[in-house]
Amino acid sequence: MKFVAFFSLASVLVLLTVVLPTWRGGNGVAGESGMTPTAPDQRNTERALFAGGCFWSMEKSFEQLDGVLSVESGYAGGTTANPTYENYANGGHIEVVQVVYDPQVANYGQLLATYWRQVDPTDNGGQFVDRGHAYTTAIFTYNQQQREAAESSKRELAASGIFKNPIVTPILPAPVFYRAEEYHQDYYKHNPMRYTQYRSHSGRDSFFATTWKNVKTDVAAPADLKSRLTPLQYKVTQENGTEPPFNNVYWDNKRPGIYVDIVSGEPLFGSTDKFDSHTGWPSFTRPLVPGNIVEHEDRSLFAVRTEVRSKGGNSHLGHVFDDGPPPTGLRYCINSAALRFVPAEDLEKEGLGEFVHLLQ
Repeated sequence: MKFVAFFSLASVLVLLTVVLPTWRGGNGVAGESGMTPTAPDQRNTERALFAGGCFWSMEKSFEQLDGVLSVESGYAGGTTANPTYENYANGGHIEVVQVVYDPQVANYGQLLATYWRQVDPTDNGGQFVDRGHAYTTAIFTYNQQQREAAESSKRELAASGIFKNPIVTPILPAPVFYRAEEYHQDYYKHNPMRYTQYRSHSGRDSFFATTWKNVKTDVAAPADLKSRLTPLQYKVTQENGTEPPFNNVYWDNKRPGIYVDIVSGEPLFGSTDKFDSHTGWPSFTRPLVPGNIVEHEDRSLFAVRTEVRSKGGNSHLGHVFDDGPPPTGLRYCINSAALRFVPAEDLEKEGLGEFVHLLQ
C-alpha cells in the first residue's frame, strides 16, 4: 500500500550560397543542406502500456521524453470492468501508465529503455515499498512489432549483467486500459510535497542510483537499429541524411543538460556550449567529450566540408564549420535526430553524474 533532382549550373550556385554563408547576423542558413523550413505534418500517434508498480512514480520519466504527447495512469489486466482505486486490486488489475507518442519523434525502443530504468524487473512480488500483485511489472504490447522489440530489449537487458537475478517482467498482449481517477493523474505535479515524501521512502531512487550508476549506454534498447530508431533517426545516423531546419526537436531547446548519441548513448555535447546559429539546427561551439567525436572530409555536396560522427556509435551527426562564435570559432551543426537530450536533473540517474558540475 502507498504512503498516500536534376540540377543546372544556376542551381548549383544557389545551393552553394546557402551551404557556405555564416551564422553571423542571422541571415545565413548554412547547415546540413539548403532545405527550407517545412510545416509539421499532422501527427500520427501510437500507444504503449507499461506496469511498473506505483503509477505515480512512472509518469514523470515518460513525460520528459521528446515526442511523448501524454501519459495517463490507470488499471489493466484484471477481470472486472471499470475498476476504481478502491477495488481494482480485488479484480486482478495492476497499476499501469498508458503512453501516447509521436513515432516520428519518439520510438518504442526509447520508451523501453526508459521503462527498464524505472523498475526492478527481477521482483515478482511488487515494486520497492509497494507489495502485492497490484504493483508488479509488465510490458503490454499492442502489436507484433512492439512485442518483438520488447522481447529483444528484455534479452539485451538480461545479457548486460546489470541485474544479478533473472528478469521476470512478463511481456503480454495489451488488455483494456481503464483510466484512473483524476486525482491520480500527474500526481507528482499536483501534490509535490506528498509525492516527494512517498518517493523518498519508497526505495526507488536509491535502487536506481546504485544499479545504473556506471551504465552510460542504452544497453536495454533492442539491438536492431531499425526497431530502435524512428525512420528519420535511422536515415540521419545510418544513411548520412539531413533533417529539416526549424522543424526538429532540439534546434530551439534551451533546457540545461547534455546531448548523447541516439544510438550508443555516449555523451557528445552540453547545453552550456549551445548557441543560436539562426540555421534551424542545434549548434554547439565544442563537443562535451572531444574523444567521442570523429571528423571526416566530406565532398558530397559540391564543396569540401568536415563531417562529424560519433566514435562509439559511428553515427552521422552533422558537420563542423569555422564560422562559430568565441571561444572556439567553431560551429558544430548537428541533426537533432542523431541526439537524445538528458535533462540536468536526470544525469545522476542515467550514470552521467560526472557532467553535473559542467552545467552549474
